[in-house]
Amino acid sequence: MKSPRFLLFLLGMLLLTSNSVRAEGGDVLERMVQLPRMRGTIYALLGKLSEQSSYLFIYDSKVINNDSIVKVRKQSCTMRQAIYEITGNQNLELKVLGNHILIAQMTEATPARDRIRESPRSTYSTVTGKLLDKETGEPIANASVLVEGTSLGNITNQNGEFRLHLPDSLQKNLLSFSHLGYVKQSVGVSVLEGLNSIVSLEPKVISLQEVLIRLVEPKKLLREMMERRSKNYAADPVYLTTFYREGVQLKNKFQSLTEAVFKVYKPSVLDADADDQVKLLKMSRIDNREKTDSLITKIRSGVEACLQLDIVKNIPDFLLLESRGEFYTYISRDLMSIDNRTANVVYFEQKKGVNEPLFCGELYIDSENSALLQARIEINPTYIKEATRLFVVRQAQKIRLTTQKIVYTISYKPWNGTYYVHHIRGDLYFKMKRKRISFSNPTVHTWFEMVTCHIDNKDVTRFPRSERLPLHTVLADTNFKYDESFWGDFNVIPLEEELSQIIEKVALKIEKTDL
Repeated sequence: MKSPRFLLFLLGMLLLTSNSVRAEGGDVLERMVQLPRMRGTIYALLGKLSEQSSYLFIYDSKVINNDSIVKVRKQSCTMRQAIYEITGNQNLELKVLGNHILIAQMTEATPARDRIRESPRSTYSTVTGKLLDKETGEPIANASVLVEGTSLGNITNQNGEFRLHLPDSLQKNLLSFSHLGYVKQSVGVSVLEGLNSIVSLEPKVISLQEVLIRLVEPKKLLREMMERRSKNYAADPVYLTTFYREGVQLKNKFQSLTEAVFKVYKPSVLDADADDQVKLLKMSRIDNREKTDSLITKIRSGVEACLQLDIVKNIPDFLLLESRGEFYTYISRDLMSIDNRTANVVYFEQKKGVNEPLFCGELYIDSENSALLQARIEINPTYIKEATRLFVVRQAQKIRLTTQKIVYTISYKPWNGTYYVHHIRGDLYFKMKRKRISFSNPTVHTWFEMVTCHIDNKDVTRFPRSERLPLHTVLADTNFKYDESFWGDFNVIPLEEELSQIIEKVALKIEKTDL
């Protein structure tokens, strides 16, 4: 059986007040709650209060240690007293905003005579924090963090962390947090400014009755999605200005990190024979390898693989129902909420008896307009070792790499009523074995991701050949002219930072320089 064509292409702040400080939303804070006798983390105990009050907590991680283990006795008390009991700190300031209770350390007001001595306020402010699942306390990765009413925002990294560098003109705007399967939350930008906030998202439960009404045959969902591609996605060429990153880690330490701003020519989704084109606008590279290091492997990963993961245009095998559908099993049994849109979830995996490394995963399809909103796909773990030949092109004589895990995530978002690819990420893990060395088998992790920062559908033409970046290019080895004026204050980027840590700065720079 031939390997699938698609695989080959993928080379608060509970602001608790003390008794001497008047808190907003006092009625909620004075509401009686039942504090159970239990021992657990502060996060888990605050979750018990959320269940009783329907209020979510936001707090500064510098003030409250989320993972501290505390023991409380069973008692009936006010919400305020319960929070004091759980945190073990009465020197906190309380504030109730909407359906959130915010916690922060109490601060003394600045005397009027000293205010004129304060330094002039910066025209920008920073909002940082971590997004967690309300029920489990686990980080929520790849969640959207957007300033409502603007195009500014980013995504949370693999640890659920986010950071935004925003102009003061947006202080009165709301910052929204959303992810599939969770209830969207909105909090004022000014509330989170200067804090390292812990924000929780509540899983969205869809009633059984709604599931029974909406549930449909999975292949029908996929056929409708394919039939409506011309209505939901760009039927005409478009330019996408994107920010791209790729890196290689060995033993959890970065070996290299390459970042770039691309202008991508995207042909119509209906033109299967027309390839994407890339124009390299800006580039930055950090190399942490020793000069004596030699090439140990060449892996099918990077720019070409990233563009091929636009699965609405580059149809993968599991969506070719007529020619490859017999190799897969499809199930649709769940509904999820993505950005306040209800989506049917289609799970797929290869059938028993198909003994080759194919994909499995989940597809999230809008229940009303049949648009593909998100996808998570990975190589079937059962056959992951057999996939090595598909991804490892060349190895050094004394090195052997074996695939451990290959995972891709793709998301699409609407702009002016049309959906465009928003975020693509690939994570490829390999076990490295050195000949004659049996006690050290480190993991090599190579990854890439791309986020769309700007969309332009006016006067779109293909790039001249001289301006195109060959898609098979090893970006880390590309010669480029470093533009210090563009990269500015982030021309030296810590290797541990994720895409979400700097994407907002790049997006702002792109808007300012009109790339």
